[in-house]
Amino acid sequence: MKQQISVDGETRIFPIIGHPIGQVKSPASLSQIMADRGFNGLVVPLHILPEDLSGWLAQAKAMRNVNGIVITVPHKVPCLAFCARASDRAKASGAVNIMIREDDHWIGDATDGHGYMDGIAAEGFDVAGKPALLVGAGGAGSAIAYEILARGASELALHDIDVQRRDALLARLNQAFPGKARAGSTDPRGFALVANATPLGMREGDPLPVQVEHLSADQFVADVVTRPAVPPLIAAARAKGCGTMPGSGMFDAQAVLLAELLMGNRKIVA
Repeated sequence: MKQQISVDGETRIFPIIGHPIGQVKSPASLSQIMADRGFNGLVVPLHILPEDLSGWLAQAKAMRNVNGIVITVPHKVPCLAFCARASDRAKASGAVNIMIREDDHWIGDATDGHGYMDGIAAEGFDVAGKPALLVGAGGAGSAIAYEILARGASELALHDIDVQRRDALLARLNQAFPGKARAGSTDPRGFALVANATPLGMREGDPLPVQVEHLSADQFVADVVTRPAVPPLIAAARAKGCGTMPGSGMFDAQAVLLAELLMGNRKIVA
């Protein structure tokens, strides 16, 4: 039975920051997980512009009832620089999606890849020993790329329109997983897993992130986009007979993990 969410002077506040922020679904669910576990906490969405990030983080450190921050687009990469320590997966991906206060410092982790791949596994697909294509080398994409290889993919082809960002991530990935990552394209042929980690599909009229006319029913297609509930890429993949996971699968898979980190029931190894 769900417990009522209450707010009082003892409430721990956990901002979730992004630009834009209207697409996030986690504040209510994370707050509800906390309430159900008897923890007095509230996750609050905040719209922070990139040019205001540094100043806002300084203010957040001064708020003594802010014990952690959840980070979404486009702040995941720059927030890593504000962490005194970070997990190995955060350092390898070059981004964080959660920061936990430790005294007067932030400790960072990147759980997006964990949630993304757990969501895919929940749909019955295992990437181990199979080739994967990932589009998007931003904060979420970097964490997903790391996790795809950590779970045993035979190779990862990475595509991003920002070639410098793509190559920087490839260098970090090949340091952690020698010879496993290379540059890719939007052509999905030859890959068992086709994964989108860009916001394409969130706005009406967005182009599709991959060449969907080349998809085949033996492929699995995954997306980070949570709104609309069935993103255009997923709709196109389902029309081809592919197994799929929309962004809600990633969100559901990592919700409990994020809540436990925020509550202090699980620690970031950094």
